Amino acid sequence: MNMKSAICADFTSDSAPILNAAPEAIKLDPKQTALIIVDMQNAYASSGGYLDLAGFDVSTTQPVIEQIKKAVDIAHQAGIQVIYFRNGWDQHYVEAGGAGSPNFHKSNALKTMRKQPELQGKLLAKDGWDYELVDELKPVTGDIVIDKPRYSGFFNTSLDSVLRARGIRNLLFTGIATNVCVESTLRDGFFLEYFGVLLDDACYQAGPREAHEATLYNVKTFFGWVSDVASMQQCFGQKQSQSSAA
Repeated sequence: MNMKSAICADFTSDSAPILNAAPEAIKLDPKQTALIIVDMQNAYASSGGYLDLAGFDVSTTQPVIEQIKKAVDIAHQAGIQVIYFRNGWDQHYVEAGGAGSPNFHKSNALKTMRKQPELQGKLLAKDGWDYELVDELKPVTGDIVIDKPRYSGFFNTSLDSVLRARGIRNLLFTGIATNVCVESTLRDGFFLEYFGVLLDDACYQAGPREAHEATLYNVKTFFGWVSDVASMQQCFGQKQSQSSAA
């Protein structure tokens, strides 16, 4: 890693820790950074959840869950704000939109329920098992949980206000699906002047692995940076060691 070439925003101290990332390293102040955990719900990560029932492979999500758990621990110890998202709608799907909404026609959850009426009311419905976060990832005191009705975590949610009120400008992204909700939220963050970093090994795609790789290319080339959990540990673990020594 070339420390001299590390990106440093004008609101970031030169002494901020450096995160190894592609296409270049970036300086991130923990107090200005949030860990975003996108849609780690039974719907997206569990056998019998929406993605599984819609025909997507969720058999290898467990390693991603473990990596996100590590990222959460690092964030808590470094003083980084942790924000969980849950995607879905009310039990009558009013929030999903009717036939006049493209979401009605493109949401695979809604299409799956129309094809299999016995699933109606079970997929991505608030208060249901499908909607809940996986058992391994449960928010603790100080974490924030935001419900969202569309792919982007910025659309019709309090996310932007929550971040600005805390002086947060840097976002570390984890979750499912890399190529849908993760990428959508990171892109919208870019348009709103947030610095987005996708943690490669803490994200999982909907569809073939090539979809994940395509998002990595898009992020590195156009919208932000790509790193991993080990680099996050190396970056912010230094702060933890210094705090312990003090």
